[in-house]
Amino acid sequence: MEHPRNMPLILFAVFLTSSAVMPATSACSNGQCKLGDECSSDADCQSGLSCLSCSEAFKGKRCIRSKATDQFEITNSLPFNRYAFLTTHNSFANEEEPHHTGIRLTFVNQEDSVMKQLNNGVRALMLDTYDFKGDVWLCHSFGGKCHDFTAFWLAIDTLKQVEAYLSANPSEIVTLFLEDYVETPNALSKLFQDAGLMKYWFPVSSMPRNGEDWPLVKDMVANNQRLVVFTSKESKQESEGIAYQWNYVVENQYGDDGEHLGECSKRGESAPLDDKTKSLVLINHFHSIPIKELVCEDNSARLLSMLDTCHGTAGNRWANFVAVNYYKRSEGGGVFQAVDKLNGQLLCGCDDVHLCKPGSSSATCSAIKGQ
Repeated sequence: MEHPRNMPLILFAVFLTSSAVMPATSACSNGQCKLGDECSSDADCQSGLSCLSCSEAFKGKRCIRSKATDQFEITNSLPFNRYAFLTTHNSFANEEEPHHTGIRLTFVNQEDSVMKQLNNGVRALMLDTYDFKGDVWLCHSFGGKCHDFTAFWLAIDTLKQVEAYLSANPSEIVTLFLEDYVETPNALSKLFQDAGLMKYWFPVSSMPRNGEDWPLVKDMVANNQRLVVFTSKESKQESEGIAYQWNYVVENQYGDDGEHLGECSKRGESAPLDDKTKSLVLINHFHSIPIKELVCEDNSARLLSMLDTCHGTAGNRWANFVAVNYYKRSEGGGVFQAVDKLNGQLLCGCDDVHLCKPGSSSATCSAIKGQ
């Protein structure tokens, strides 16, 4: 059945475009601008920052965070479920990939290509897979089907970017959440084979089913089991060896229905958020219609508030995955600050992962960042 998250958001895209913003006069330039400084281009900002606008919070453009902290560099000796990962909603629906079917009348959810997302620290991708033109495509749906005007590109093109990233970054782990509408038997398993990803596959047989911890990250890396894949289609766990998401993950409601202050309701298919037989917690935080210039407020203080609310609803468990639109857009620290908080709590019980003592696997943290 067609999922509301995948409604096409068609025609509005013809009329809605990002607001034009005049560059701000800046006292700094050439890579010297710090977080919050006015800027004219990315080249003005220090490493890890981008020059972006946020009409809800400030005029013009400022340097804001655009790169995640690598939590594995602090410690990789904890179970996989003791980490948090930045997740992009509809990762494939981005502005950088070329059109493959002519005109496209549907919204995008991200600015960067999948490879850029990964290079900036995104570690989980939400991909919507469909049968289309005799192959598997990534697509928004219209009437439960993929069409030329809602299609993005062949799924293998995106998966090859994931393979290239894993090949170039042998200590990293990537998770895929498939909103799966592929009916062709074995089409997905063949797709992963053709993309060269099976050599990184984390097997279903190693996934905990009763709330136990996942394997240690260092062991997953040592065994080269660095691709974790979940499907929304239950039958494929048995037929193709792809893990059925709801056996392992709890998830809150997505879209406008999930964006109520002080509430964190579960998604319909998910077990209750406080069901601790599922070891992983995924928190969605995005509106149904993604508007680039308006999303920065969602990705700032509102996100931190949502994570606190969902922590309580999930039985005092911090989220492992945080899914957002336009992941770089914020008032400053944005989703990167939020994930730093989650990893701080998960790794060492502190509000910022930079307070965790490098190499420690116990709940210890520094009083000062960097110590």
